[in-house]
Amino acid sequence: MPHATRRSYLMCRPTYFTVEYAINPWMDTGRPVDTARAVAQWERLRDVYLDLGHEVQLIDPLPGLPDMVYAANGATVEDGIAYSARFTYAQRRPEGPAYLKWLADHGFVTHDAARTNEGEGDLLRVGDVVLAGYGFRTDRAAHAEAAHLWDREVVGLELVDPRFYHLDTALTVLAGSDGSSPADVAYYPPAFSPAAREILRDRFPDALLASDDDAAVLGLNAVSDGAHVVHTPAATGFADALRERGYEPVGVDTSELLLGGGGAKCCTLELRSMR
Repeated sequence: MPHATRRSYLMCRPTYFTVEYAINPWMDTGRPVDTARAVAQWERLRDVYLDLGHEVQLIDPLPGLPDMVYAANGATVEDGIAYSARFTYAQRRPEGPAYLKWLADHGFVTHDAARTNEGEGDLLRVGDVVLAGYGFRTDRAAHAEAAHLWDREVVGLELVDPRFYHLDTALTVLAGSDGSSPADVAYYPPAFSPAAREILRDRFPDALLASDDDAAVLGLNAVSDGAHVVHTPAATGFADALRERGYEPVGVDTSELLLGGGGAKCCTLELRSMR
């Protein structure tokens, strides 16, 4: 049966959140953004984590970096070692050093990436391996850099649908992200190339396959502690499927933050300590 483990998360309040540019299909500079509503949704997400017994640490938002709220993109932390983000788009590049400095100041071993990657958005731990998205934001060469850094197998998965530009928009690690339970994932097959779908079928034959409707509301941009799965309440079919597997879906509205192309997972960087 699914069981929860206590997690440590890093988050960034969306104080300066807006849509000033368009670097993914979700962003529309002509659509007004209610920053106060985004902050309220973010606070609810943070409070849900705290209510579930998890630790939430905060990095200060910086003016001029409206996407800094998407903490998962700021780095990837495995085994107490932080691999910095090196963003594709110039608008987000200052976020990488800001997150890396916070991690160094809080006792993590840090590595400044030489290759383009967008943090935990494209690097997801499941069991003893790291699933690594590429095709839109992360360079395949970053996979080898990460594998060497953490001494873990890194499995590349090609993304082919621009709506799902990061791996964490098309795949959720339901169990096994901390190595304490058997691996279980949910994913949306059309987001992946035929070769990537074959890899996923071979490695996760019992995976939960998301519907078009649930994927279209970014339902897979979710956070699981092994028992509770925090996701957008708009993904109703996903919630039903989770219950059937014994998980407890926890709906948290992140619709204002979706205007920038992110949901619960984008706002949440997991801090994994030394193994």
